[in-house]
Amino acid sequence: MIQLKNITYQYPFQNTPALKNINLSISKGDVVLCTGSSGCGKSTLIRVINGLCPHYFKGNISGNIFIDNQDYSNKSLSDISRVVGSLFQDPEQQFFALNVDDELAFNLEWQGMDSSLIKEQITKIADDFGIQNILYNQVTEISEGQKQKIGLASILLNNPKVIILDEPTANLDPESTIWLAQKIEELKQKGYTILIVDHRLYYLKNIVDKVIIMQNGEIKEEGDFNILYNDNILSKYGLRHPEAILKRDTSNNTDDNHVIQCKDISFKWKNNNYIFNNISFGIPYGIIGLLGHNGAGKTTLARILTGLNKIEQGSIFIKDQQINTNDLIKHSALVLQNADFQLYMRTCFEEVLSIININQPQLSKQDKETKVSDILASFNLLCLKDRHPQSLSGGEKQRLVIACAIAKEPDILILDEPTSGLDGANMQIIANILKEQSNKGVSVILITHDIELINEVCTSFITLPLEQGEKNET
Repeated sequence: MIQLKNITYQYPFQNTPALKNINLSISKGDVVLCTGSSGCGKSTLIRVINGLCPHYFKGNISGNIFIDNQDYSNKSLSDISRVVGSLFQDPEQQFFALNVDDELAFNLEWQGMDSSLIKEQITKIADDFGIQNILYNQVTEISEGQKQKIGLASILLNNPKVIILDEPTANLDPESTIWLAQKIEELKQKGYTILIVDHRLYYLKNIVDKVIIMQNGEIKEEGDFNILYNDNILSKYGLRHPEAILKRDTSNNTDDNHVIQCKDISFKWKNNNYIFNNISFGIPYGIIGLLGHNGAGKTTLARILTGLNKIEQGSIFIKDQQINTNDLIKHSALVLQNADFQLYMRTCFEEVLSIININQPQLSKQDKETKVSDILASFNLLCLKDRHPQSLSGGEKQRLVIACAIAKEPDILILDEPTSGLDGANMQIIANILKEQSNKGVSVILITHDIELINEVCTSFITLPLEQGEKNET
């Protein structure tokens, strides 16, 4: 179904190729997993197959690309997209409509389908994906995991032959990850050819036909799923473990020593039901796992605690002092799921420096630059200090945004899926830094479905949703 022959690709303004002499063959109906450390070339590989490289990202490419026995090397992006459907790590970037039902309908309208058939198809796929309850919501008001479901449903409405999934589990809760594994198996049985790029491996154990491991723009290892049980391979390429079992008790814990207290708070999105209705809870010191299924309100709570979303009623206390919601951001730093929304400067160095300039203007120029270099080095980003942030890989962007949050030196550090695009080695770097921050007295609130990270760092938990009127001391 897919054949890449001697593919070499280099991005504009880069000195070295992102892909080097790639040869890859994927049979019809196979599920292939591509993994490797952040920046190894995984995303570029799928961009070559779906035509974004070079049609969108420009650059120079050589070699041949065959899909379904046809040479697609010189096909237009529109021709390729009829055969290859891609679900990106951030599905919102590929949405065209404001509402979920309109987004699904868009994929059928451009095909000229009759409106009655469109409604029938939307109802059918909504039932299949379990998204009936959000069908008429705005796409900006649903969780990242729900957005991924909408994105995949939209792709299937176009009926492609090849499906590409880029970090599809990055924002999914464990139940949704199980659902995705079952959906991939179902699509496989229907004859779809599926290429998955992911750092999380465990959910694909009994599904994939082939695993390829990349490093420095080359395919270094190839085999079945069992190669991921080789400790030497895991260590050499910085991969995550192919098994993931939650080892901690994630029930709500009791601790009277709270850094944050929320009393009788209520919040709802416009024209929607309450996300929180008269709830009270406390957040202790340490590294707190904020858990719950997709759409339970975890990201909304994070935004409330930083003042980005305003509560309708209630009070928020930090270290026993009531804080005006407009002042919450002064005490906290928030790392969002989508790193692109938090990167503004021309270089990685300037990105971190801008934070220090705002929060520590009294430092000398030399002290500021030394501090930036130290922070970038701690995140293994110093070698990329002169790169434009938007030219980085997803995992590199994620680490840079966390570095900026650390540079602020907040009392409360809130991270929303901070390891969603990270390999095993960089996940461990983040884990160590979070422990470091906690030891310095920073209260860390961690929104995550990453089982490995939970096992590594969390000291206590809050599990959403909380019942209306519940007084929850965690």
